[in-house]
Amino acid sequence: MLPDEGPDARSPVLLVLPFHGRWQARNSPARRVPSHGTHRFGVTYAIDFVAVDHHDRSAPASWRSALSVEPPEVFHGFGLPVLAPARGTVVLSHDGEPDHVARRSLLAQIPYALSQAARVRAGAPAVAGNHVVLALGATGPFVLLAHLRRGTVSVSPGDELEVGTPVGECGNSGNSTEPHVHVQVTDSVRWATARGLPISFRRAGVEAGDGSAGWLPAEAEVVDAG
Repeated sequence: MLPDEGPDARSPVLLVLPFHGRWQARNSPARRVPSHGTHRFGVTYAIDFVAVDHHDRSAPASWRSALSVEPPEVFHGFGLPVLAPARGTVVLSHDGEPDHVARRSLLAQIPYALSQAARVRAGAPAVAGNHVVLALGATGPFVLLAHLRRGTVSVSPGDELEVGTPVGECGNSGNSTEPHVHVQVTDSVRWATARGLPISFRRAGVEAGDGSAGWLPAEAEVVDAG
């Protein structure tokens, strides 16, 4: 049985970036809290990462990017490995949700925004899409990796994971307008009442015990995870 609540963390939960390569931070809690404009589903301190090329583009520009929808396959992040950002036990995994068309165009985002309430009412699979949740201890905290590519979730509840273990691939499932990785930490997996917990990421070459180990990417900051 999963606990109702985990510890009330007073300092950020330290994670490792859950990918390799160049990614841009979006909806960073370094810019605002709640980072996604709501406390619902424990997303208070959540952060998104979008894979980019060396021109900081998530996909090549085209008439579709300005006026229409785009297939997720044209995005740099689609299909890239998503890795466990900490050592822990899988407590939830979900697959089978479709990867939607992407919507960089403001015109294409209008009907999507109008359907937002329906996705929220449909529950966690409609919002998080294909996802994995790790428990970092017996009573949490819990790390959610969301919007994975359909058919790629490779772990199951009870699996013990090390840092860097592949859990799936970057996709565009759930409440997502382009392929990206959503990371959040909560005190519970009861999403209706879960509280978001602050997070930070380990700096390359800095030991975990070092006081300067934790860092939170700024909004639009591009990080290179090697």
